Amino acid sequence: MSQVNQVSTSQSIAIDPATQIGIVTLAVADLARSVEFYTKAIGFAIIAASANETVLGAGGEPLLRLREERGARAWPQDQQGYTGLYHFAILVPNRAALGQWLRQWVGQGYPLPGQGDHLVSEALYLTDPDGNGIEVYRDRPRDQWTWRNGQVVMATDPVDIRGVLEAGDHAETPWAGMPKGTRVGHIHLQVGDIPTASEFYHGVLGFDIVAHMPSALFISAGGYHHHIGMNTWHSRGAGHAPAGFAGLRKFTIDFASEEARSATVARIAAAGIPMRTEGSDIFVEDPWQNTIQLRLV
Repeated sequence: MSQVNQVSTSQSIAIDPATQIGIVTLAVADLARSVEFYTKAIGFAIIAASANETVLGAGGEPLLRLREERGARAWPQDQQGYTGLYHFAILVPNRAALGQWLRQWVGQGYPLPGQGDHLVSEALYLTDPDGNGIEVYRDRPRDQWTWRNGQVVMATDPVDIRGVLEAGDHAETPWAGMPKGTRVGHIHLQVGDIPTASEFYHGVLGFDIVAHMPSALFISAGGYHHHIGMNTWHSRGAGHAPAGFAGLRKFTIDFASEEARSATVARIAAAGIPMRTEGSDIFVEDPWQNTIQLRLV
């Protein structure tokens, strides 16, 4: 595990409020199988393809890169023992889009997904053929979120599945795949411990802590409910998965200006954390070897 120099969070400068999560890159064992799943079951469109990679997205926006590592082992279904991806979250524009997606999902014979009404959002949970976790969700309007002492109030209540489906049935246009405006709303990681995660993602990168508990941490930019979630529910004290497993290979943090990115890069350098540059992109690893691409968009 790489080391993070102690950074005083009281002196941290918040990351630019326009910062978002961009593209997620996953390793999969069988590219054709995964492309079929993400186009038919999820509703993504193919944006670019090569012999061993396919980029998928919605409305012409790239959101997911699949990289074939032939023979890769599926991510453990009990998610026990390794750090890495817990899930990546596909944010649809509204409740009607969520209902349309759910209707076509069950219409293809898939079981009802896992669910969670988080007060700020309605979320549905599933896995891809390699065991990679996926959340499909819609946000409630921000004026319906509750904040207490600087932290957003969230819960895990049952989703009104009937109401979600009815919203989809009354959509203005028929389902034709994930609609324009769909994006990666957040990513949720399995980490080895919460204090180290906080030092890196809050103290160094500059994300705001919006919810904190002994076994989980949620951080965001610009008052969002969370752009990155982290937990130790199945990974306390664990390290990165060894070679040979499918799973997360990198994700992008997208900045709206070079000034915003440079401020974060300066904090990374001050903390003594190595970075590398490829073209216009800058790469850094978190304490569990998750690769983060700092991208200007």
